[in-house]
Formats: sequence, C-alpha cells, structure tokens
Amino acid sequence: MNNHLNYNPDVLSCLANLSNDEVFTPPQLANQMLDMLPQELFQSPDTKFLDPCTKSGVFLREIAKRLIEGLADTIPDLQKRIDHIMHHQLYGIAITRLTSMMSRRSLYCSKNASGKYSISQFDDEGGNIRFDEIQHTWQNGKCRYCGASQEVYDRGDELESHAYEFIHIENPNTLYNNMTFDVIIGNPPYQLNIGVEKENYAIPLYHKFIQQAKKLKPRYITMIIPSRWFTGGRGLEEFRSEMLGDDRIKYIKDFIDSKEVFPGVDVSGGVNFFLWSSNYKGPCKYVNVINGRETTSIRVLNEYKVFPRYNQSLSLIKKIQKKEKHNLSPWISSQTPFGFITTYRGDKISFKGAIKLYSSGGITYVKKEDVSRHQDWIGKYKVVFSKATCEHAGTPDKTGRYRVFSTMWILNPNEVCTQSYLVGGVFESKTEAENYISYLKTSFVRALMLPTLSSQDISADKFQFVPLQDFSKPWMDEELYKKYGLTDEEIQFIESMIRPME
Repeated sequence: MNNHLNYNPDVLSCLANLSNDEVFTPPQLANQMLDMLPQELFQSPDTKFLDPCTKSGVFLREIAKRLIEGLADTIPDLQKRIDHIMHHQLYGIAITRLTSMMSRRSLYCSKNASGKYSISQFDDEGGNIRFDEIQHTWQNGKCRYCGASQEVYDRGDELESHAYEFIHIENPNTLYNNMTFDVIIGNPPYQLNIGVEKENYAIPLYHKFIQQAKKLKPRYITMIIPSRWFTGGRGLEEFRSEMLGDDRIKYIKDFIDSKEVFPGVDVSGGVNFFLWSSNYKGPCKYVNVINGRETTSIRVLNEYKVFPRYNQSLSLIKKIQKKEKHNLSPWISSQTPFGFITTYRGDKISFKGAIKLYSSGGITYVKKEDVSRHQDWIGKYKVVFSKATCEHAGTPDKTGRYRVFSTMWILNPNEVCTQSYLVGGVFESKTEAENYISYLKTSFVRALMLPTLSSQDISADKFQFVPLQDFSKPWMDEELYKKYGLTDEEIQFIESMIRPME
C-alpha cells in the first residue's frame, strides 16, 4: 500500500494549514496512520470505522479508497461495493456544521448524501456523517463535560459553541445504538480557550476524545494529538498516568516539530500519533523524529513519571540515576516565588528601605512587607531564570539546536522578582550562585531538561533528571562528561541538540 504515500496534493492538503487548535489532517499523514493498522481490515466487508471528530473527511475518504480496492474480489460490482462501504462501514461525527458538509463532500462527493450527485444514495442528507447542534451543560459556571467557561461560551446560536457531540455525552454507545467499531481514528480538537478578560488561557480537549473512544471498546484506536501529555499540560496528570500505564499502546510516532506533519502549523511541543490495540499487551515501539531523522526504541512507557521523548537521552538518564540519588527539582521554586503576579508593578522611584522588583516590564520598587512569600530569601543571593523556555518548546535554531533557558542572572540581597521568573537556587554567597549558574549553563544540564519539555513553561519537574552537584566550585561540560563516563555518541547527541550559552 506504499502507493498511498505518494498522494498528489489536493484541496485537503491545503486545508491542513487553516487552524492551530482544530488542525486539518493532510492526506499523507492520514495514510501513515492507516498504514499502522492490520491491512486485512480493509479486505473485510464487516470492518467498521468511526471518525468521532471529522473535519475535512480525509480519514474516511482514504479508508474508502483502501476498502474499494480491498473488497474488489468480495464485491465485484463497483456500485454495490461503494454502497456497502458507505452505508455499512464508514461513520463520522463532525465537529461543526461546516465540517459535516466538507466531510460529506470528501466522502460522498456531495454535501447532501441524499442528493443526485452523491456517489451512494442515503435517505437523508447527513448519510453516516452526523452533526447535531448541541449545547454545553453548565454546572457552577463551567461545562461539566469539557470545562468550557459559561461566561465565554454561553452565547447566541449565531456563534459556534464548540460543544463537540462525542465528548458531551455520558455514554457514547447511545450515539450508534451500541454498534461495535473495529477502528476509531481521528485528529481531535486540541484545546479550548476558556480565558476571560486578562486570563487568556486554554484547556486541553484531545484527551477526552481518547477516553471516550475507549468506552466504545473498539479493536483499535489511532489519533494524532499534541505531545504535551508526555510531560506536562494543564489538567493532563490523570490522563498521562493512564496512557503511560496502558500496555495496549503498541506504537507511537512522535514529531518534535509539528510542521513536519502539519506544514505551517506550530503546535507547541510537537505532535504524535499512536496505535492502541485492545488485543495487545506489552512494550511500545516508539519512534522519535527530529528534523526528518528517526530513532526507534522499544519502551516501557511508565518507566518514569513523565515520558522522556528523546531515545538518545535514555542512556544518559540511566547512567546518572545509577550514580546519583538527588536531583535539582527540590531547588526550583514554584510560580510567583515572592507572591508578585506577572503584571504586578511597584513604584517607579526608589525610596528608603525599598526592595528592587524585577519584572518583564523592567525594575520597580516595593516594600519588604509587600513580599508575601519567601521573605527569608530577600537577604540572600538568588539565581533566577525566565519561566518560559527560549524556544517556547517549539522550533530550534537553524542548526536544529536548543538553548532552553531564555534569561538567567543573580538577584542580589534586597532584590526580588515577579511570576515571570523562577528562583532556581538560593545562596549565602555570590560565588556559590555564580558556580550554580555555570552548572545550569552547561549543555549537559540543558540536555537533561530537554526530554521533559513539551510545553513552553519551565517548572521544578523539568529538573528531575538533572543531578545535584557541589557548588563550592564552577562546572564545565568536559568535567561532567568525564564524571558520568559519557560515550562519544552520548556527547555528540548533547552537542547536536544544545546551543552553547555565553
């Protein structure tokens, strides 16, 4: 079936560039995902497929092409074969009214499945691609199913509600009268903006489609989703634990840069597609893709609390953990280390007894009593860095390397910062603080952080693989390579991924 990968660009390839939260799938990618499935599925007239979040209809269309070819001997008459496939094997739930018409146009060659131009006649215009305009179910100001803000999404019928049918129902079996699906496949909406006024942030949605799909007890699930669930993401802790502990996940292909599969679309932290098989039980074949280069390993997904996505980093992590018991995570502050939110600003002019406050907007001045957290740190030297990565967990530089840290410096006594920064360490002497900075700036440290970064925020858990050192002395990469006995191959990986810091 390799001829499917040489698909000529078409309108669905163009649609793949239209959105960031609801990304359209290019046909080439859809076929890579279909290639993971046992190909005999496309030779059986009984196999049933469901796309619970269809947008362009690309998955259903590409499945139809394979079934038309695979069932040629079983159902020789072409029209009878098409009718059987369309009526009894392919099903979809559209995410909007517009995408329902697009999907029908892709699959039936007509937005009206009962119209004269449809390649297979149905009694109603929807065919097997359904769309029902449903509403959120509000409970204490939020939707009980997806978490949408009532203040933002309780609006008129003229605006899209983003209440996706598949995840806004307790029991998805009722959608198709307990029909059993062999394959559930799709590219679900990734997130939903629930911000109001200045609190502009989004919550993930894609994991809800996977959890709902499992309720239907299919033989296979394959979806393409953001890779943020590997290590981070608001509200994804339970889902991450569930996925990493699920030994039915047979295959994962992870793209560090989302633009390798979605041209022109930057999904922070990259994307991955996976194959979940109900009859499989064992380790996962994991393929990591960096700038078109693939590395493959057989992984036990829950070996660590998070999933280190770089295969080459595993040997580093294992060597260090055999030798060291303590890591840097306990040294890293939580957000708002001194109680000042990102937008807080003090007085522009200094005054007697003033404490200097650093923020993304510059330097202002506050009173000591304004510091609501960690007052005992005020009189010490603090190493601080921006809470956002230099690359925002996105595209590396032209050489394919990452810097990781954006800004880093030492706060002197009587200096504090806002939520824009994290405190990485607190010291009695400036020399120790300088030595600590020398360690954080090594490629060694930043390479050990890199496997945990799948979102733009740096937090304490991103240092879980970084070993604690003696900071009475400065540190350099060569010294650390020697201390942990790194091989030439491991050193080459570090230096190929990490950009030196001055």
